[in-house]
Amino acid sequence: MRIGIVILPDQRWSVASERWRRAEEYGFDHAWTYDHLGWRDLIDGPWFDAVPTLTAAAGVTSTIKLGTYVASPNFRHPVHFAREVTALDDISGGRLLLGLGAGGIGFDSAVLGEPELTPGRRVDRFTEFLDLLGTILTNPATTHRGEFYTAVDARSIPGPTQQPRPPFVVAANGPRALRLAARHGDGWVTTGPAADDLESWWRGVAEISARFAEALNAAGRPLDAIPRYLNLDSSPRYSMTSVDAFTEAIGRAADLGFTDAITHWPRASSWYAGDEKVLESVAERLPTLRN
Repeated sequence: MRIGIVILPDQRWSVASERWRRAEEYGFDHAWTYDHLGWRDLIDGPWFDAVPTLTAAAGVTSTIKLGTYVASPNFRHPVHFAREVTALDDISGGRLLLGLGAGGIGFDSAVLGEPELTPGRRVDRFTEFLDLLGTILTNPATTHRGEFYTAVDARSIPGPTQQPRPPFVVAANGPRALRLAARHGDGWVTTGPAADDLESWWRGVAEISARFAEALNAAGRPLDAIPRYLNLDSSPRYSMTSVDAFTEAIGRAADLGFTDAITHWPRASSWYAGDEKVLESVAERLPTLRN
């Protein structure tokens, strides 16, 4: 079991830089930040972009994997994003993980004034986004005219440090997105279902995991073809509530076949409110929790 942590981009770099350093020192396997223009009720507070944040994080770390959680077509275009990805992968020395998702409703989709898409149309757009981003990253020049995107001789030189491209960790819960993750993913990440109580959430996670196994089988890929990531903090209980809560969550994720689990850095209030002393205690136990 590999264990990662999300550091929300809601602090100035004078504060955030120390968190990224500590994430590596604590021994987390990967660290992520949200790729949004604003998120839920935090839109009225401080918020910083994911790409420069990860670029700066690469400069204060040396071994930990760094990821977008998750980039989406809500405001990313494959042509420009491919350039950002190439630069990030180079600056980090090949440590980039690309968390990618279809994008939901909310501030990211509303702030640009575009019409709101149905869930089905968002998956349609995401399908083209994945195909085009992957094509650009793995070819020196790409021309594409699709329903959602156009690229005219888009260049990708020298190409990413990781070959053929950085890993695509595809976010998926629904049937079509699960099939996309099974076909295109170098990793799969899920938030599980919406649930009012913890046991219902874990039952839903088990059901989604089983559906993903079916999607892998239908795609002709073995069940252990790609890593499986679980966002522990989409459950009704924040995983860093206590060391015992975190330990239990890691054990249950492992029992369901997940190879990776993701928690969040404790915040002073609101989302993921918690005590950094719990984080410190969890960090001391990371070596045993991986077994």
